This record gives sequence, structure tokens and C-alpha cells, in this order.
Amino acid sequence: MKIKKYIIIFFSLFLVISFFSIWTVISGGYDKQNKIILFLKKGIPSSFSRKVRDILFIIPDLKTQNKILNLQVEKFEQGYDGTLFQEKEVKSLEKIYTYKKFFLPFPRLDLRAGYAATKNSTRAHYLEVIKDKVLVISGLGQTIFFEKKNIFNNKLNQIEIPNNIKDEILDKNNYKLIGIRDLFHEKNYLYISLLFESTDGISQNLYRAKLDYNKLNFKLFFETKEYWKEVNVFSGGRIEKFKDNKILYSIGYSYVKGAAQDKNSLLGKIISINTKTGSYELVSIGHRNPQGLTYIDNLNLIINTEHGPKGGDEINFNYYTKQTIPNYGWDVASYGVPYSGKDIYKKSHKDYGFVEPFKNFNPSIGISEIIFLNKDISPSKKDTLFVSSLRAGSIYEIELDNNLSKITKESRFNFGEERIRDIEYDNELNVIFILFSFTPSIGVLKL
Repeated sequence: MKIKKYIIIFFSLFLVISFFSIWTVISGGYDKQNKIILFLKKGIPSSFSRKVRDILFIIPDLKTQNKILNLQVEKFEQGYDGTLFQEKEVKSLEKIYTYKKFFLPFPRLDLRAGYAATKNSTRAHYLEVIKDKVLVISGLGQTIFFEKKNIFNNKLNQIEIPNNIKDEILDKNNYKLIGIRDLFHEKNYLYISLLFESTDGISQNLYRAKLDYNKLNFKLFFETKEYWKEVNVFSGGRIEKFKDNKILYSIGYSYVKGAAQDKNSLLGKIISINTKTGSYELVSIGHRNPQGLTYIDNLNLIINTEHGPKGGDEINFNYYTKQTIPNYGWDVASYGVPYSGKDIYKKSHKDYGFVEPFKNFNPSIGISEIIFLNKDISPSKKDTLFVSSLRAGSIYEIELDNNLSKITKESRFNFGEERIRDIEYDNELNVIFILFSFTPSIGVLKL
């Protein structure tokens, strides 16, 4: 009888401990990067794990949905005020930052449709800090701005800027908008990357307008002349400063097999474009879906981030020389694996003549934008990368050694049920502006 009694006590304790352990994990919401969740997903078939997830997280999910509905009502009612609705701390194991969130008047992601849905392609929004203002464009092409100093108030007081995207670009050319893919400002010009469908198929071009807060008149600046058959999420589209009157432009492989390795195609490439002549040059090839892009002029270093398949998100370094065009391996080499079927990718990049990623993420974090802060301005007084993520809803702070050759420390700041599409550092205010997709909202992270 004693043995039976001990067995009952043991199993009772085991169940209680298991329950509280699981509740500790799920009570804060479904963190896709949680080690326990990742361990369970690894050993459980995906079809079954989704059912387990839906059962275990039903209470937190209901709470989240209720919170989202309340926020959407509040967002709708406040219009273009850009009301402050959250102010709190975000922590890693060693660091604490504070941040604020202000409403944006743009449509939020439709979670029921799935992230890859065409509808959600028009719900990817981007921001750009321009002197004393912040300009934001929605995935539908709506443009607004606010005074940078308003982040210290309870309202951003956003103002809409009329533009000609619908009338002059879409309707006139009989294009269907798939989505905006980036926003960039340089030398009094505003550039946008625009993904569209025409009678020839899906394509992506660059347009630019003279910066005018009364109205933006965009004109075709660079035509890729690349077309593919079906809408997909592998478009890239980032724009970044470069040197010698040039800008950088990233283009995804657009689910066209072999295109990233074909130098006669712009798909799966990063190119430089002369802003005066519109001529271009290949900068690097072998890219899958370049989502982040930055250039460090004193080092002549191009850094890009890109999505892997299942796993294998990358940060890539390119110390630019005109004599070589580095190849980053897609669609031959990847540290990720296909979502189904046999793993067809080489793991080593170097062994097959490709450039190894500076860092790869397994599992994927849904990597997005990247910024570099040198040791003079970074909080850690070390050269530091700040990397945003969609899937993980986080910003990763990655400290580097003096030669930028290896990582010395890495911190993750998890913002919970969010997807971070865009980030930009403002040196004057020492903040990172964040584009959150779920609400959507402007975040301000104080460093």
C-alpha cells in the first residue's frame, strides 16, 4: 500500500509541476522562439503540433484577440492623431530598454488569411526618418508624416501627404498593386519599391518623387523588366544609400528556380543604381529574399539580411570591391531545409565556392531590417548590429569585436505578439523607430 501511495503522490506532483511549467510558457503568449516550444515542435509532427498549440494556447489567444479588437476600435476612433497607447520596458537577460507605441492609421495584418496571403502583402508598411520628420508609407501606398519631436507627446499628430501612386502608376498602366516593398530618402528625392501585377505577370520597379510634403508625384526611376507568374513572398525590395551617386537595391529570387545564380537575371541579386543615369551594376548574387540592407561607408561594407527556407535566415557581409561579385549560394547552398521533401541544399557554402553567411539563424526568426551602430554611439560602446524580425517579434542586439569578424554578445528583446517590418536609428534623439505590423503602430525604442 505504501508503494502505491508513493506512486500516486509522485504522479500528482509530476502533473502539478508539468501544468505550472506549461502554463509559465503559454501564459505570456505563443513565443515562437521559446526553447521548450521549439523542442516540442522538433519531436512532434507539424499537423499534430498545431492542434496541441491551438488547445494549449486557447486562453492566451482569446485574451490576445480580445485585446486586438479593443485596440482596433481605439485605433479607428483616434484617426490620424497617432495616439500613444503603450509605454513599457523590454528586457533581455542583461539589458532593459523602454519603448512607446503610437497608432498608425493603416490596416493591420489579417491573421486568418496567413502571412503569405496577397491581402497581407499590402499590409507591410515602411518608415523613413528625414531630418526633423518621420515619413511612413502603407503597403497600399498611403503616405503620412509627423514631426519627430512629437514622440515626447501623447500624440504624433500625423498628416497625410497626397500622392499619385493610384492614379498615375496603377490605374494609368492597368497595374494591380501587390504591395510597397520599401521607402528611402536621399538628396531631396523619395524612392519607393513597388510590387505589381500587369498583363505580363508579377514585377517590381523603383519610383521616385521630389520630396514635397504637400504632394508626392512619383515617376518611374528603374524598371527591372523581370516578370514571374505567381504572387509570392520572395520579392526583396530594400533600398539603401551607397557611394558615387548610387543607391543599393535588393531583389528576391521570386520563386524562379535557378534565377539567383543567373547573372543575366536581376532576380536574387543586390544591384547598385546610378541615381543620375539609371544604369546599374551587379553587386552580389545568390540571394533568396533580401529583407534588410545597410551600407557602412568608411568600411565600404554592405550588410544584408535574408530569409532562408525552413531555417537558415542569414546576415551577410560584403566588403565591396568592383572587381568581384560575391555569390551567397542560393538556391544551391543553405543552412535551412525545404518545408517538405528531401533536403536538397548543400550546407557548407565555402566548399562549393560561395560566401559563408556571417551568421545564420536556426530556427528562422523571420529576419527583416538591419542597422549598424558604431562603438561611438551604440549603448554597449561596441560596434553593434540591431536586427529586426517578423516571426520572432523581436530585435536582436548583436555586439561585434573590433574587426567585425565575430560576435561577442547577443541579446534578444521580445516585443510579444508583433511582427517588426522596419527599423531606423535616429542619432539626434538616440532612439530606434520601429514599424510594428500587428496593430499597426510606430514604436520608439530609447537607447
